Amino acid sequence: MSETLETLLHEVRHFNPSDAMREGANIASSDIYAQAAADPEKFWEDWAKTLEWMEPWHTVLEWNRPNAKWFVGGKLNASVNCIDRHVRAGLGNKTAIVWEGEPGDTRILTYSDLLDEVCRTANALKSLGVKKGDRVCIYLPMVPELAISMLACARLGAVHSVVFGGFSAESLVDRINDAGAKLVITADGGWRRGSIVPLKKAVDDAIAAGCPTIEQVLVLTRTGVPGGVTNGLVVRDYDRGTWVEGRDVAWESLVPHQVAQCDPEPMDSEDLLYILYTSGSTGKPKGIMHCTGGYMTGVTATAKWVFDLKPDDIFWCTADCGWVTGHSYVVYGPLSNAATVVMYEGAPDAPDKDRFWALISKHKITILYTAPTAIRAFMKWGHRYPEKHDLTSLRLLGSVGEPI
Repeated sequence: MSETLETLLHEVRHFNPSDAMREGANIASSDIYAQAAADPEKFWEDWAKTLEWMEPWHTVLEWNRPNAKWFVGGKLNASVNCIDRHVRAGLGNKTAIVWEGEPGDTRILTYSDLLDEVCRTANALKSLGVKKGDRVCIYLPMVPELAISMLACARLGAVHSVVFGGFSAESLVDRINDAGAKLVITADGGWRRGSIVPLKKAVDDAIAAGCPTIEQVLVLTRTGVPGGVTNGLVVRDYDRGTWVEGRDVAWESLVPHQVAQCDPEPMDSEDLLYILYTSGSTGKPKGIMHCTGGYMTGVTATAKWVFDLKPDDIFWCTADCGWVTGHSYVVYGPLSNAATVVMYEGAPDAPDKDRFWALISKHKITILYTAPTAIRAFMKWGHRYPEKHDLTSLRLLGSVGEPI
C-alpha cells in the first residue's frame, strides 16, 4: 500500500504554458528566484513600495531567530490598500466583487460601493464599542458582508477571527475564548445544498456554553423565515435561534443608517491584522497571528505574480474565507491588486454537479483557483458536466496543497 502511495505521489511531468501566455505574463522568466535569493530584503522592499503607506519604515527586516519583524516603523491600513487607493486612482466604477448565492441571487459591488459598505460597517462596529486592538469573531456564510466585515475590522484596527460557517458551536467557543472576542458578526443562516445552516443558533449555543467576553452579536438576515422564498427557492425549516434583547443587534437596523465615511486607523506594520485558527482536528485549535505590513506585501505579490493578474481578469478563488486561502486570495491579495473577484455561497453540486462550470460560463471567469479535493470530485463526476457549458473565458487554472 505504501509503495502504491509513493508511486502516486511521484510526479515528474511538466506542463509548459503556451508561447502566447508566456509572452504576455507578468513574469516571463525564472530569473526572479535568483534575484530574490540574492537580496531578499530588497526584493520584498520593492514589493512593499507598491502599497500605500501612511508612514515609511526605517528598517526593512529585523531578524532575531526565530522572530522576524518586517518594515519596522512603517504604518499602513489594509482596507485603504484594498479599496481607497483604487477609488482615488479612478477605479471606483470597476467591479470589485461579483457574488452569487446558492439560490442564484446575485450582487455586484464596485470599488466605490465596497468603500461605502466597509465605512458604514466600520462605523456600525464603532457604535457597538469596537476599537483598535479589539477582537471580533466573524461567523458568516460566503456573502459579501463577510469580506466587508473583514475589511471594516481592518479599517478600525480591530483584529478579526473568521470561523468557517460549517464549524460547530463547540468550535466557536474555543476560538471566541482564546481570542477574547468582544463581538460576533453572524447571520440567521446560510444556504448549503438547498438546506439552511443555522448560524445564529450555533452562536446562541456557544454563548450559553460560556463565552464571557462577548458583549454583543450583530446579526445579518440572509435566509429569513422558514417558508420564505429566495430567488424561487423555498427556505426550509430551521432553528433561527433566540433573539436576546440588549445583546443581539440586527444588521439591517444598524449598518445601512451609518455614514459612508470612516477614517482608517494607521496600523504599525507589525500590528495584528487577523487571527485564524487551525482546524483542531489533531488537538486544540491554534491561533495563527498575521501582521499587517508583511502579510499585505506577501499576498499582494503572490496574487499578482502567481495568478498573473491582469486588469480585465475575473478571478475566482473557490475557498471559503474561513480558511487562510480565502483570506489571502478572495479578499486581501486580489483586492490589493484592484482585481474583480467572484464569491459563491453554496456547494459545487447544488443544484447539480455542474454548478462551478455554470458560474464560470455565466460570469466569464478567466482565472479559477480551487482545491485538489474539488478537482478529484470533478474527475469522479465525469466530463459531461463541464461539457455542458462554455468555458472559453478561462485562461489560467490554479490549485495547491497536495497531489491530485
